Amino acid sequence: MNSIEEKCKSKGVRLTDQRKIIAQVMSDSKEKYGAKDHPDVDELHKRVSEVDNKISIATVYRTVKLFEEFGIVEKHDFKSGKARYEQAPEEHHDHLIDINSGEVVEFVDKDIEKLQTEVAKKLGYKLVDHKLELYGSKIKK
Repeated sequence: MNSIEEKCKSKGVRLTDQRKIIAQVMSDSKEKYGAKDHPDVDELHKRVSEVDNKISIATVYRTVKLFEEFGIVEKHDFKSGKARYEQAPEEHHDHLIDINSGEVVEFVDKDIEKLQTEVAKKLGYKLVDHKLELYGSKIKK
């Protein structure tokens, strides 16, 4: 199950025609704009408007919030002042955010995953979830 529309159906989220368009635009965003794509609501509204210019930004806000509440999309802050979104991933990944360009790089590192589990265990915890965001600036060669 990989599209937002499919996830909505499986979770019982009613999809109006406008919600279907928003779901489709969000589902297509990584394929169309690359893995670094984590659009904010303004960018989503711009993309949705290309399909149907009658969809208001308020509708996009409400729909994204609904999708978030059902665990269909994830909200990220990335210290940019604007919430950014991505389809809830099937597999865990972390983010590296370029503080100059805003570029978001998704990555998985086995050593970091292992270390986080070890740190939690050392402190007397079993790690059940985490979110890692690294911030940096590209090294000029």
